[in-house]
Amino acid sequence: MEAKYKRVLLKISGEALAGEKGFGLCEDTIGAITDTIKTCVDLGVQIAIVVGGGNFWRGRAGKNMDRTRADHMGMLATVINALALQDALEQRDVPTRVQTAIEMRQIAEPYIRGRAERHLEKGRVVIFGCGTGNPFFSTDTTAALRAAEVDADIILLAKKVDAVYDSDPNINKEAVKFDALSYIDVLNRGLGVMDSTATSLCMDNSIPIRVFGLDNPDNIRRVIMGEEIGTIVK
Repeated sequence: MEAKYKRVLLKISGEALAGEKGFGLCEDTIGAITDTIKTCVDLGVQIAIVVGGGNFWRGRAGKNMDRTRADHMGMLATVINALALQDALEQRDVPTRVQTAIEMRQIAEPYIRGRAERHLEKGRVVIFGCGTGNPFFSTDTTAALRAAEVDADIILLAKKVDAVYDSDPNINKEAVKFDALSYIDVLNRGLGVMDSTATSLCMDNSIPIRVFGLDNPDNIRRVIMGEEIGTIVK
């Protein structure tokens, strides 16, 4: 079978890499995710990844902490996750490059759009760390920005929840699931798909977003092959 998408931007939250532990890294979880990524790469799909850092650092340690400094700490957390994904992928013989928005040349390439595109064309998985390199911007916004820059066909938003609902399904058992939404719907309803900056950036650049659950890592492959699971925002 032929994949529906040629080039995708996969957004993985830091919490997803922690598995059931809720903090740090779960080797089995990372292994299952990277097994699926390898399957997709073997199908000829070009994959870029933006990874969060919430499994190590989220927000501020205290109400008096400077927001900019706290965000920089979060950026460093994303690099730990990026290197963990790189290691797991390369153990599976998947060529991988980590690029960071803040230079740390000893362990990663600086983010250069042309170089990232060349890596993708050569079948390498590119993992983007450090968010945008700027405070006050989330890794969701990074995903939207990098997807636009590398001309990705779609953003795959892998979450703990299997779709977008009108309220938190873990709290409200009557929560209504959406199969499809427009960007304006997401913004007007205040739905927790991505933050408003990221959603607006996707809307302005006509980048579709597929939201699905990462409880089964094979969902990544299913979405890439064109299965309509989760919620599509377009």
